Amino acid sequence: MKGDRFPSEHSTRRDPATGASVHQLTSHPSINHPSYFLQSSFTPDGSSLLFSSYRSGTPQLFAVESFPEGPIRQLTDGPSIHPFSPAMERDGRAVVFVRAGQIWRLCLKTLEETLVVDLGDASLGEPSLSAGGDWAVAAVKKDGRHGLAAGPLAGRGWHIIPFPRTVIHPQFHPLEPEWIEFAADPAPRMFRIRRDGSGLECLYENTNDEFVVHETFLGRTGDLVYTVWPHALWLLDWQTRERRLLCEFNAWHIAPDAAGTRVLCDTNHPDLGLFLINVATGARRRLCLSESSNQGSQWRTSRYALPEDFARAQSTALTGKALSWMEAGTDTVYGPQWTHPHPSFSFDEAWVAFASDRTGYTQVYAVEVANEQGG
Repeated sequence: MKGDRFPSEHSTRRDPATGASVHQLTSHPSINHPSYFLQSSFTPDGSSLLFSSYRSGTPQLFAVESFPEGPIRQLTDGPSIHPFSPAMERDGRAVVFVRAGQIWRLCLKTLEETLVVDLGDASLGEPSLSAGGDWAVAAVKKDGRHGLAAGPLAGRGWHIIPFPRTVIHPQFHPLEPEWIEFAADPAPRMFRIRRDGSGLECLYENTNDEFVVHETFLGRTGDLVYTVWPHALWLLDWQTRERRLLCEFNAWHIAPDAAGTRVLCDTNHPDLGLFLINVATGARRRLCLSESSNQGSQWRTSRYALPEDFARAQSTALTGKALSWMEAGTDTVYGPQWTHPHPSFSFDEAWVAFASDRTGYTQVYAVEVANEQGG
């Protein structure tokens, strides 16, 4: 039940590759994972780490209190939440998350839930909050149509911006909150649009043979970083559209620091672990191994999935109301998302949270980041 506390599940082990002390924060025989790599799982003061867990039978939100060794508290109950949707507000007072076609706001002190917007029979992706915390945006599929749902957290004035293809991972510009960057499926991938629906523009005309994924803003610089899977990490200038190769490496899910000087990433095919990449030099430093299964046959290729890949996925897995077959949670194409590490920083960037199913069940882990800047 909401508000219940459970004993700590904390343990530590030495990473076999780097010797770092890796903290295992959950051990329940169910799926447990932190937020998506585009969001921090930590409260801003670092006192708690939020995670999604299926331990009660449906995905709900929990927290490790007095991080890293404290008890576990259940924060939501009732209808399932979107397990990768929780997004922490900057002041740490509340977290925003999705249930089906609804966006909710949870007060972390009282556990009171407030409905932000109800879009009815719709599928919503994980929300992104503007830097000032006033606005939210999420990918949406409603009445067979795709787009972006955007509006104020105060709850009034929400609207859907239509788009002819699947929308993935919309994000507010960190310095110009009227701009939203988002990905589309299939290629070309990277677009931007104003919050009011004007100014639609393709940022980079890639083809389906150039596997652009996991684009995000390079901290507060306003520029974008993205991977061309599995070859390299690139930078895209927001103003000029000039591209710059940062390093040749199989960086997978990426999370830059706030200053834009380092990029945190996991790796796959081969899985070499979690790394910090120095943006100025391209040098990298390994934090620890992930030892996750990283499922998804598509990650063994260097192109987007084709229609025949999707057909195989549909025939072998239940995709439900997934926004995109790229994110459908299937073994055949992109794989269950909870089998991917999805590393992310704490707000002070002293810790990295990630997921791993190395024990057979996906659990939540954290590793401390050394003071050096990486590389």
